[in-house]
Amino acid sequence: MIHYGFSGEDAEQLAASLPSAETVQCDLADGDCAVQMIEELAARLGDWRVLVNNASIFRPDDVTALDPALNAEAMQVNAATPARMSQTFLAHARSDTGRRVIQITDQKLANPNPDFFSYTMSKHALAATVPMLAHLRKEGGAAASDDRVYGLAPGAILPSHDQSEEEAEISHRLNLLKRRTGVDEIADAALFLAQGWLASGETLLVDSGQHLVRQPRDVIYLARTVSHS
Repeated sequence: MIHYGFSGEDAEQLAASLPSAETVQCDLADGDCAVQMIEELAARLGDWRVLVNNASIFRPDDVTALDPALNAEAMQVNAATPARMSQTFLAHARSDTGRRVIQITDQKLANPNPDFFSYTMSKHALAATVPMLAHLRKEGGAAASDDRVYGLAPGAILPSHDQSEEEAEISHRLNLLKRRTGVDEIADAALFLAQGWLASGETLLVDSGQHLVRQPRDVIYLARTVSHS
């Protein structure tokens, strides 16, 4: 199942390239719509093992000037709606081998800077759901021992916001290994987590060590400093 908000054509092309896939549309700014989407999918999918909450908005504001409207949108789309989707999935999805929720967070949480303030706030909120949902109990109070809830924290992967390819090439190497982390590495990490080898509540960082390098600003702006020097 490939969820999309507004990029229907891209979603359909992706689905057509896979052996077995279909698309579903929902604007995650509408939490009730998202819950209904999960309920409807859970009702018709006989073996739904994994929910990956990847979609988010990434708009600029900073530590000196939180934008209230932007903040409300980020907290809804990036945190509140994925939390409700996770709860609904764990309440209704069926799988004999256990369910997995994977919340895509950000290495930025371990390596803070003052940029993209509302985005970062919202990702902190999403990250907080991982250990809390890991304590979720099945109906009747029994521990959901076959279920797992994980965080997956990428570093800089794709060009973001208004970056050029040249800027992305610079910014994506601002990590401990000085290499670009590939999209395939994120997919492989998600697949590993989906198999449930780690204890529930764990977060896996896939960022070539970016979270270990103190960065006073977002790498978008650091790259521009390098390229203009």
